[in-house]
Amino acid sequence: MLYILHPRDSVVENVDKMLNCGDPSYGGAMYGCTECGELKFVPFRCHSRFCPTCGNKYSIDRTTAMSFKIINVQHRHCVFTIAEELRPFFLKDRELLNCLFSAVRSIMLRMFHKDNKTECFTPGFILVLHTFGRDLKWNPHIHCLVSEGGLGNSGLWRSKTHFNYTFLRNAFQTALLNEISKHLDTSFKKVKASVYKNQKNGFYVYAKPNRCKPSAVIKYIGRYLGRPVIATSRIDKYDGENITFHYHRHEDNELITETIPALEFINRLIRHIPEKHFKMIRYYGIYARHRKSDKKLNHAISKEKHGILLSFNSWRECILTSFGYDPLTCPKCGNTMVFLELYHNHKRVPLDEMYEKVMAKAKGCRSPAFN
Repeated sequence: MLYILHPRDSVVENVDKMLNCGDPSYGGAMYGCTECGELKFVPFRCHSRFCPTCGNKYSIDRTTAMSFKIINVQHRHCVFTIAEELRPFFLKDRELLNCLFSAVRSIMLRMFHKDNKTECFTPGFILVLHTFGRDLKWNPHIHCLVSEGGLGNSGLWRSKTHFNYTFLRNAFQTALLNEISKHLDTSFKKVKASVYKNQKNGFYVYAKPNRCKPSAVIKYIGRYLGRPVIATSRIDKYDGENITFHYHRHEDNELITETIPALEFINRLIRHIPEKHFKMIRYYGIYARHRKSDKKLNHAISKEKHGILLSFNSWRECILTSFGYDPLTCPKCGNTMVFLELYHNHKRVPLDEMYEKVMAKAKGCRSPAFN
């Protein structure tokens, strides 16, 4: 049924991965209980961002990685949107999505550099591309998490709480239209003129203060920047032909329930699968640099806490958090099971010293299951 929609190669690859996620024939890991000898085979996952299970793990990993870069200053969440008549161009030619990043990057740096041309204050900001609206329709826009301040050439930090909305709207419109013009032929000139005529105040940019404190940065990033296209909790019903889901309309926050054919629902979802190797999250300013002077900045999360946060991102912790049970607890005696060996397509793969140590521990148990 999927091929009726003439899917892109990246769609076929991700859907195929998702359908085979957790299939034991693709291999997995064997765990054993050192107390009673109970064995448990855990199949490999697909690691596709489109998969409901693996996509959630991907979002958690990306959110944690972003939080490590955040410096200990106030941040602001900005949203850059485009004119509705431009959306089909990005759907037809996905290379144009790079123009969104380039346009936002240029105006954010320009806004800070205008404060002092000598110091050339540079903020730290993270750009995340969302191609979906709450109704799952194609609506590419950029979420930006930017520091309310920048680092100057002399190492001086200057706070910045006033964002010029008029500049952001007009500058973003001009920068984006110029970027698109570089990639399209002269036929785009008519569309460009029409956009300027219809959008006299520039493109809508949300940049109001939202109290994004460093102490709450992980929760904030996860909520606004790391979310998937649709959470399974928003899917209400499937009767074999139609799918019912709900969302809160952006304009007035009214609860909307929509029922559409399953094929249309699938079509809305798969169009948001990015091309292979396309980066949906990009770092700019001081978050993209690796200068010695930038290392002196105080980060919101200390290096000592990095290991603690990463430990919560493990497969075991994610299952425990999401489903409320420990996958490595022995179903017979309740003891914690130990890793034994890996299988790829049911072919045993020898491991290094860690494998030898684990096997030695298993063989030394009271149960004859490992002997």
